[in-house]
Amino acid sequence: MVIEINKDIDRYQESVAMGLSAKQLIFSVASVAVGGTLVLLLYPYIGLTGAAYVAIPCVAPIALGGFYSYNGMDFYEYMGKKLKFMFSNHPLTYMSTEGDLAIKEYQMELLGTDKKKKGKAGKKQVASETQTDVQKAKNQEEFEAMKKKTKKLLFACIGVIAAAVAGLVAYKYMQ
Repeated sequence: MVIEINKDIDRYQESVAMGLSAKQLIFSVASVAVGGTLVLLLYPYIGLTGAAYVAIPCVAPIALGGFYSYNGMDFYEYMGKKLKFMFSNHPLTYMSTEGDLAIKEYQMELLGTDKKKKGKAGKKQVASETQTDVQKAKNQEEFEAMKKKTKKLLFACIGVIAAAVAGLVAYKYMQ
């Protein structure tokens, strides 16, 4: 008696129909239904090609919801985390404690000349600390500016897509 067992048990999935799992089958049916409905509704107004171009961006997220998986997360969970990291994360900055000043102080301690130049080194250290605070503020401002630019670009892309769809509808309506 021979019983076949998958070599990778972690990736085993039970198929319901046509080699698809239940989740994949449900999302496939949903994407075909939404895509077909959109094409049938838009076909008289903008033609088959235009209707397909409008339907594809609507159908793709539905289909990806059933098939796409990354590090154990499905498509919607992954995109939610990605958007959260894009727009609500704060930058992490690294400040080295082993700069030139610290190395020079250490070398002076080794040579025994630290007692004479301690007053000057203390002033330099305070100056460097204020410079790091200024640098942190500058980094935060740059991050906020980049965040605003990214949001504007996202809205601009959505506007261009909407304008293209409106142009297709107007073109087909005029002919």
